[in-house]
Amino acid sequence: MAKSIVTGAAGFIGSHIVETLLKQGQQVVGIDEINDYYDQNLKRKNIAHLLNHPNFQFIENDIQFVDWHSLLQETDVVYHQAAQAGVRASWGQGFRSYTERNINATQILLEAAKDAKNLKRLVFASTSSIYGDAETLPTHEGICPAPVSPYGITKLAAERLCGLYHKNFGVPFVALRYFTVYGPRQRPDMAFHKFFKAVLDDEAIPVYGDGEQTRDFTFVSDAVAANLAAATVPEAVGQIFNIGGGSRVVLSEVLKMMEEVVGKPIKRNHIEKAMGDARHTGADISKAQKILGWQPQVLLREGLTQEWHWVKDLY
Repeated sequence: MAKSIVTGAAGFIGSHIVETLLKQGQQVVGIDEINDYYDQNLKRKNIAHLLNHPNFQFIENDIQFVDWHSLLQETDVVYHQAAQAGVRASWGQGFRSYTERNINATQILLEAAKDAKNLKRLVFASTSSIYGDAETLPTHEGICPAPVSPYGITKLAAERLCGLYHKNFGVPFVALRYFTVYGPRQRPDMAFHKFFKAVLDDEAIPVYGDGEQTRDFTFVSDAVAANLAAATVPEAVGQIFNIGGGSRVVLSEVLKMMEEVVGKPIKRNHIEKAMGDARHTGADISKAQKILGWQPQVLLREGLTQEWHWVKDLY
């Protein structure tokens, strides 16, 4: 029976990966320290329904302190989703948690992975934030990274470390650069979650800048499918892939679509542009399509509808 480890297992994307692997009959070890970057109850809720599953073992611990040596002996695939997320919180006092959780924790995992004889794949969750304000849209993987946030800097460093361990020790990594993932269990500091909650509370939603920024939005089940492909396709080893929704959307257009989904007008409160936010993101996903055989399946309207139902149930 295949055995996988998912770090950040109680998080947004991690919990969906755990769920999908268990449905496929795999044995899964989930690791998450359940820190307080956002409401810990939300994280516990993400995996509560999985804790009694016979094939699931949950370890509540910092990934810098788990016994990786023994954990990796029987493991086929590691899905490394754990990270300190959030572009805007990465300035100032909070930066240390980004270096600890994104760079140091990844290095400890890679050190253990280089001695793990049975490890077939380490899938690293990277981010479109490493591109910053990319000169070319849609952006392909060969573009020189130029992060505009401290968060992006730490994720790029971790991604580069993966590359070094692959080159020098043969660690079979694959990096996935996610473009704005959304859907049920989305973090409460992310836009759609905030927007839908504001609708429920009958408050104006905060729009940074003029609302004309564009984003490539990726539904969470598509991000999960990309992880599973990255873990199994032989040609993926050592490669970096953009994982995006396949279409760039202007934020003001998304808000119109949200109004249709919730069935009422949404009040907007325009605030100053946030430091570290890229103006435009757009993924060239042709490499993932070609090598991983991956294709986003969920259209924005359908994905927004699913997230809206989830937010309503949550609150």
